[in-house]
Amino acid sequence: MRPLDHQPSRRRFLDATGAMAALGLTAGCTSNAGHAGSDPPSDDTESPSVQGVSAATPAPVPATGTHQAGIILPQPAQGNLLAVVANLTATAHPGPLLAEIGRTVTALTDGTDARLLGLPPGDLTVTIGVGPRLVRTAGAALPGATDLPHFSREQVAPHARGGDLLLQICASDALLPAVAATALLDQAGDRLRERWRQSAHRGANILVGKNLTAPRNLLGFIDGIVGPHTAAAQQHDLWLAGPSQVAGGTIAVVRRMELDLPRFAALSVAEQEAVFGRRRTSGAPLSGGAITADPSLGAKTPDGRYLIPADAHVRRANANAVGAGLMLRRSYSTDAPTAGLLFISFQNELRTFTSTLARMDDSDALLAFTTTTATATFLILPGFTPQRPLGSTLFA
Repeated sequence: MRPLDHQPSRRRFLDATGAMAALGLTAGCTSNAGHAGSDPPSDDTESPSVQGVSAATPAPVPATGTHQAGIILPQPAQGNLLAVVANLTATAHPGPLLAEIGRTVTALTDGTDARLLGLPPGDLTVTIGVGPRLVRTAGAALPGATDLPHFSREQVAPHARGGDLLLQICASDALLPAVAATALLDQAGDRLRERWRQSAHRGANILVGKNLTAPRNLLGFIDGIVGPHTAAAQQHDLWLAGPSQVAGGTIAVVRRMELDLPRFAALSVAEQEAVFGRRRTSGAPLSGGAITADPSLGAKTPDGRYLIPADAHVRRANANAVGAGLMLRRSYSTDAPTAGLLFISFQNELRTFTSTLARMDDSDALLAFTTTTATATFLILPGFTPQRPLGSTLFA
């Protein structure tokens, strides 16, 4: 949550290398940590890191295409995220800036940008969104032109509400997000002023369907079970079909929330499960069935009590009960400045999120353990290619 430093490279280089050193202390918590118990290399064997190539380097994710990376690809999502929200300065023109950022993203993910400092890009993704103010300059009726309303349980400072630009940077390597962010902000120079940033990490992945996983959150429950996970559902609820300027994009909501872990942990397991409406261990709805089963909201005990309590999160956020579409959640857990959740959802109508949260605001038991400290919505731009630069369909 620091302002952008406009002094060029040396300060940013020191910021990046300092972040790299700090993150190196927690590198064992990334997706490679599963190898922590394996035997170390013998003294006469050169370590893969000494050779400059990690044996566990994940496959690259193409930056270009119909849709931006970092939404449905890769699956599962990478273990580390850095979100940076910034404003364009008064003299900056969004078209040229976005095209330049797109070219930088391609160079970073291809591994051809020297500002990676020799790190292999692996599965690095950078997802770019523009805020409502910028969208309105291209068309007041376009998807993404509407600001998020205020909701209850918010303690949001002015600098942490809204914003012109979102950089969502994800990677399995814990070092890469900070390094990539430094390169992107260096490229933008004095055309961007940073508002806030948040680093976050994914919990252990749980199999919730064929080739589909979801992580546990800091409350111990599986996060993101329900969503548009098939191609047909994504066409219906995730991707924007039009107008042509935004086709292939989507609408993101980003909210940073503090969680009251001590108070939640003081509940019994049964009370915790009643808050969510799901089993903590398996993720199955309290009404029965597998983790992927639709919750039976009408199911009752023999004495007439709902199996899924009236204020359970599963009931209050149920898409059918809300009367809205599905949202694809790609949330990450945070530990600084406090323990919490960086909630990120993608949907092709902002109403999907606002109607859901309005219904939750009424009586969702989970919200009693949350406080929102940052909030914004962005139009995630359509995918780009060398022939069609990032943002070129909206900004000349």
